[in-house]
Amino acid sequence: MNTSLSPVDMDADRALKARHRALWASGDYPAVSDELIPALGPRLIRAAGVRAGQRVLDVAAGTGNAAIPAAVAGAHVVASDLTPELFEPGRLHADRAGASLDWVEGDAEALPFDDNSFDVVMSCVGAMFAPRHQCTADELIRVVRPGGTVAMINWTPAGFIGRLFATMKPYAPPPPPGAGAPPLWGDPDHVRELFGDNVIDLDTQRETVRFDVSASPLEFREYWKRNYGPTIAAYRFNADNPARVAELDRDVLALLEEWNTATEPGTTAYDAEYLVVTAVKR
Repeated sequence: MNTSLSPVDMDADRALKARHRALWASGDYPAVSDELIPALGPRLIRAAGVRAGQRVLDVAAGTGNAAIPAAVAGAHVVASDLTPELFEPGRLHADRAGASLDWVEGDAEALPFDDNSFDVVMSCVGAMFAPRHQCTADELIRVVRPGGTVAMINWTPAGFIGRLFATMKPYAPPPPPGAGAPPLWGDPDHVRELFGDNVIDLDTQRETVRFDVSASPLEFREYWKRNYGPTIAAYRFNADNPARVAELDRDVLALLEEWNTATEPGTTAYDAEYLVVTAVKR
């Protein structure tokens, strides 16, 4: 594993993680998970080959859109996330699915689990948002057993979510020193560099999921402003500057108009590209 990382200022790190926790607790991420990406959890379970009896860790699990189907498949599942505010809606989903799993607060860059603890370690558009990519990659590898599987779904830089982040970047709070852009996790070369010789049989596949929950690009812009933590953070950062808010509104709407592939009036369709990553710990 990479051991050349710079020392971490613990006070600064705690403050950063508190901001990240607040970001993902803002808005309504459970709605985003339920309405936009419900298919991604089961897709990740298939990619990871989760089976009954396996020990499975879902990192940055959110409300459990991957952890819950893994538990339904009979695995012994731990759902870990920096934002425990998401656990209560997750528990409600698990109860409705008849799934039993453990919910543990944890940082993807410093997971509270022993080495070699799990047969499968996975993350569904979650761990990619931890700022220090190498720390996160090393932790995913550390807690999976030799011969175990690491599996991820990550938004790609050139896909819809990657372009949304690129559009918001000029308006967003500056990233902390050493932080990597989240959609880089959707670049196969970046993933290979992060995991390095710690894995074998690394495989990547690009796929898409369709978002079609809004009647117009304008309505979909308001959806992101209302529900999605990173979008909310960008607007809050500019709240004292109405001209900048208007520019952000304009740029996000232009993106949504450009990417809308629906042809029927009163409908929208956005095909968001993601990367499916699977690898085996050496």
